[in-house]
Parts: sequence; C-alpha cells; structure tokens
Amino acid sequence: MRSILPLLALSPVAQALYFFIDGTQPKCFYEELPKDTLVVGHYHTQEYDDNTQAWAEHDGITVYISVDEVFDNDHRVVSQRGSSSGRFTFTAHEAGDHRICFTPSSNSARQAWLNTAYPNGGIKLTLDLAIGESSEIESTDKGKLQDISQRVKDLNSRLQDIRREQIFQREREAEFRDQSESTNSRVIRWMAVQLVVLGATCAWQLSHLRSFFIKQKLT
Repeated sequence: MRSILPLLALSPVAQALYFFIDGTQPKCFYEELPKDTLVVGHYHTQEYDDNTQAWAEHDGITVYISVDEVFDNDHRVVSQRGSSSGRFTFTAHEAGDHRICFTPSSNSARQAWLNTAYPNGGIKLTLDLAIGESSEIESTDKGKLQDISQRVKDLNSRLQDIRREQIFQREREAEFRDQSESTNSRVIRWMAVQLVVLGATCAWQLSHLRSFFIKQKLT
C-alpha cells in the first residue's frame, strides 16, 4: 500500500502521527524530497497491555528502519535496527521519491494481527518527522549545543577560580612558612647571643671571686 506524507513537507518540523502495524509486515511511506534535504525522525512503539487496558512501551520490541531511493533503483540509504524507541536521520542527495519503511518485531507473544477478535493486536508506532534544510532542522540541536557549551565555559571559569584560590592559598602558606623560619632563625640567634653574654658574665664573676679569695688569704 502506497502512503504519502505531503503535510510533512510543508514545514521544517512536522507534528507527530501514529499508526498500527500488523504482525511483522513493513509499513512504508513515500516522500518526495528536494536535493540536499535533511530528514530527522523520532519514533517509539507500544503494545496493548491487557492489565492496564492501555497501550504501553515494551522493551522486547525492536524496529528495523530502511530508506530507499525509489528513483535510483531502490538504492538503500538507511538500514538500521533500533530498540522500541529511537532516532534516525538521512540526507536526500538527489531529488526524488524516497521510501521510508518500518518493520517491527516483538517477543511478547501477543497477537500480532489486527482483526475483529483482537482489535488491540499489532504494534502502535508513533512517528515524528522533521523535513527541511539542514540549518533549519539543526537549529534546535545547535541551541542545545550552545547551552552545553555555555555550561562547559561556566565550569571552566569556576575551575579557574578554584585554581587561582589554590595558588593564592599556596602563596600565603609559603609566605607564612618563610616568616616562621625567619622568626625561628632570629630567636635562635638571640638565644645564642644570650648564652654568650651569660657565659662571659659567669666567667668574669668567677675570675672576680677567685681574685677576691686570693686577696683575702694574703691578708
């Protein structure tokens, strides 16, 4: 079945849409893209949960994504297998129809076909495609990168402040250490001078006493 998404080409960012896929049959869309057009797709899949009575994500789902250039003998430009949710991107190097296909598989053992007996069978795939020029689509990513870059600059500035503070603290410690060593040296010299003076004083007193006792004996 040929599905066309003309609305996706009206704006660089398209609204999300969802659809149901029976079994492991691929679901394909055809999109005519101009040359040098960037396409970015985000998808996530869900299965119906009988316990919660709602569609819910299931880790056992995998999705195979392929993009073929129909105008170039179905030349494949994207071939990737992802988890239950993910992202894919490609650039149309030439203008023409591109076939975008999704083939899911699941290990949940649920009914994989949509029918009257199992109205909630199959897999629900939500797709958000952005189609436009690279500069238009990547503007959001550039904004995020700029925000991250600004945060990195702030962190670097804080690191530089911390480094300057550490250098200042080391300089203060070195200055305090030099002052302490200088003070200790002066104290030691003063103590040496005091010891010399004390020794000289003791020697003079002993000499004086000796002379005094000698004079006393002579008299």
